[in-house]
Amino acid sequence: MKIGIVGFQGDVQEHFEMFTRIANMGKNVSAIIIRRENELDNVDGLVIPGGESTTIYKLIKEYNIYDKIKEKFSEGFPIMGTCAGLILLSKNTNDPRVEGMGMLDSEILRNGYGRQGESFIDLINIKGIGEVPGVFIRAPVIKDTGTTEVLAYYKNQPVMIYSRYALGMTFHPELTEDTRIHEMFMKMVEGEGYISTGEGIGVMTK
Repeated sequence: MKIGIVGFQGDVQEHFEMFTRIANMGKNVSAIIIRRENELDNVDGLVIPGGESTTIYKLIKEYNIYDKIKEKFSEGFPIMGTCAGLILLSKNTNDPRVEGMGMLDSEILRNGYGRQGESFIDLINIKGIGEVPGVFIRAPVIKDTGTTEVLAYYKNQPVMIYSRYALGMTFHPELTEDTRIHEMFMKMVEGEGYISTGEGIGVMTK
């Protein structure tokens, strides 16, 4: 399995190192950094990292990656977005500078948890995984989850959502040593769909 990481800005290396850690655990996965449109044809899934959503958006549009990602997603290409990546995956970003891709039927408020100085780390209970450390850095708020399935809340606020081939979260799993969220995404990549069991993340279908 080969996972691409959009590589213009943000926590690119941290995601790369997370998949490297999983590979060192004996799992069949490798990661490459994506900066060109044609490189998307060489990966099985994609991560859009946390960072500055306006900068990432500007560069993926400039390098013709934005439309290519949407095209591949329509064909069943799995994508995970963390923090800024979630903003880009959402239908409504509430930011005229960033046109959401609409892969998650969600409405987002940028920096909803506050500025850099109000960043924090706390445990989050995720369906199908259990407690994981959540790193919130200028994190967006999910104002409306739409038709997505909520996989985790923090103080009654949704912080992780899912919809078939798209997985998004307001926090940064790549800034911890816990590999379970990245492994969850790998299970999405291995499957071709999702059936909710009502208990945990669900069952991947072939």
